Amino acid sequence: MATLLNTLSSITFSNRRGGGGGVHHLHTSSLFKPVSVSLSRRRLVVRAAETDTNEVKPQVPDVAPAASASGSSINQLLGIKGAAQETNKWKIRLQLMKPVTWPPLVWGVVCGAAASGNFQWTVEDVAKSIVCMMMSGPCLTGYTQTLNDWYDRDIDAINEPYRPIPSGAISENEVITQIWVLLLGGLAFAGLLDVWAGHKFPTVFYLALGGSLLSYIYSAPPLKLKQNGWIGNFALGASYISLPWWAGQSLFGSLTPDVVVLTLLYSIAGLGIAIINDFKSIEGDRAMGLQSLPVAFGVDAAKWICVGAIDITQLSVAGYLLASGKSYYALALLGLIIPQVIFQFQYFLKDPFKYDVKYQASAQPFLVLGILVTALATSH
Repeated sequence: MATLLNTLSSITFSNRRGGGGGVHHLHTSSLFKPVSVSLSRRRLVVRAAETDTNEVKPQVPDVAPAASASGSSINQLLGIKGAAQETNKWKIRLQLMKPVTWPPLVWGVVCGAAASGNFQWTVEDVAKSIVCMMMSGPCLTGYTQTLNDWYDRDIDAINEPYRPIPSGAISENEVITQIWVLLLGGLAFAGLLDVWAGHKFPTVFYLALGGSLLSYIYSAPPLKLKQNGWIGNFALGASYISLPWWAGQSLFGSLTPDVVVLTLLYSIAGLGIAIINDFKSIEGDRAMGLQSLPVAFGVDAAKWICVGAIDITQLSVAGYLLASGKSYYALALLGLIIPQVIFQFQYFLKDPFKYDVKYQASAQPFLVLGILVTALATSH
């Protein structure tokens, strides 16, 4: 049910993704001015004319950030860039699971439970929620991230050669074993939740199975949905928002057609979030034939598609809530959209390569709070 998301991280996915900081072309037309060089017996003096920084457009970094012994141990455990090199296999396994991507799926379960209108603050309901979060986050998101890294190993060799798989820090058999253990563990949790909730039809299990299949066809040939920027990013958005919501709501109540439509609409915002992680892997995506939106449309167009998908989706949901007579929820959602737009102009639209992490850390808390507001609105 989980898929790649690298929400509050700077995971540069080779998905294209954004698990990776790709090698890119550097535009130099306005960056460098004529240089004069004077030689003497004792010194070499190089003078460059000053460059007006206001004329310099955002540049794609020409090298991927490398992991090193001086990198952060915390970054290594979270699975984000700037990670220290590690030899401990358990730490490497955790890095492949990218814990930094788990919170959005955990939050999706919270939203689903809230939308059901039946969650109670009892020991049993809290325990059910925790098991559902374990299924969605560590197990199935961990499975998805490990699977994605496995099928992206050739792209990572271009964008992030220091990552565990292309660097040889973990063997092929160890990676494949990890994929199976996480998948089967997640499905086992799903079956347990159905029995625990007394479901006659194993709704949570089939949601988990469907999400796991979606994760597979997203990363693996022959379909490899990530090769198409539109389809792949929407699949990612649905896994990021819809599937964990459905699991949480099914656990404590039942899904209704209007909730299914509403969450799929919200998944378009997830599409926009997914695009953020595509910018830093342009060269690797292009070399491997992946049509991410920055590759297909160029950087300038892709960044506007990104923020447009996020903002228009939320405005549409606010309009739906207003039309449904839930004006207070609609106004609350509008209030949460405003700071997102501000941060888009302040960071992301200015330079999607330099400010991607800062933008996500600043804006996405307001996005996920908006999802919770929508969930609470549907429960009343």
